[in-house]
Amino acid sequence: MRVTGIGHLLFALGLAGLGVLSLFSGDFAYVWQPVPMGVPLREILAYLSGALLLACGLGLLVKRTASPAALVLAAFLLGWVLVLQVPRVADAPRNVGMWLGLAESTVLMTGGWTLFASLAGSQSRARLQFLTSDRGTRLARILFGLACLPLGLSHFIYTAGTAGMIPAWIPAHLGFAYLAGIGHIATGLAVLCGVLPRLAATCEAAMITLFVILLHIPAAAAQPSSRFAWTMVFVATALAGAIWNIAASLRNTAWLWTRWSPQPASSSAQSRFG
Repeated sequence: MRVTGIGHLLFALGLAGLGVLSLFSGDFAYVWQPVPMGVPLREILAYLSGALLLACGLGLLVKRTASPAALVLAAFLLGWVLVLQVPRVADAPRNVGMWLGLAESTVLMTGGWTLFASLAGSQSRARLQFLTSDRGTRLARILFGLACLPLGLSHFIYTAGTAGMIPAWIPAHLGFAYLAGIGHIATGLAVLCGVLPRLAATCEAAMITLFVILLHIPAAAAQPSSRFAWTMVFVATALAGAIWNIAASLRNTAWLWTRWSPQPASSSAQSRFG
């Protein structure tokens, strides 16, 4: 096995779990793969999608296949973004729910992208520099930052639904729903503006991981036969893994770094005269 971090593991398990659900149900992942019902050979395509997700999810856990599996998943998830989600947003640009679907698929895609960049060997890096270079991973983080904004906005538009997912033993449901929305937006702005991006991405990843543990797994345990509940578990797990991957791509950045941090005097002198 070649698991490079918690993001790698959660991303693999989440997408493999979605693959298992598709293979058992003969269907796509509910609203996360909004394939129209009239598409020819839809059920066969759903089985193929499930097989790909399961095979590549497991492939991420094997050293020899981890890098190509990450590339295939990133490309497949880009298809979710461009083929499935973008047309829905274009048809209903004022519908926040459509933007939410686009945002979640974008987060998954950028998580696969940055994971591939971290796993790619020298030959893959040479051939796919536009994905694996610093500029490429920076673009992935920009897309992630943009995606966080509609994620946060949705908490203010669909407050009741968000609050209803919070377990009864947690107080102040509305407050926590708003707080999570603020957290998403703050993360997006931090990453886009270069203000404490590593800290922001890490906090976002931790928050989504807590959602998996506190919200989605208990809900699925209470309704073990609900495919939707288990889909929520695996999607949230994959999202958490994707964001941990984004945070890992910033590992060489100081926790308190900002784009506008002044350089130490010695560094400044070296840059001017060295």
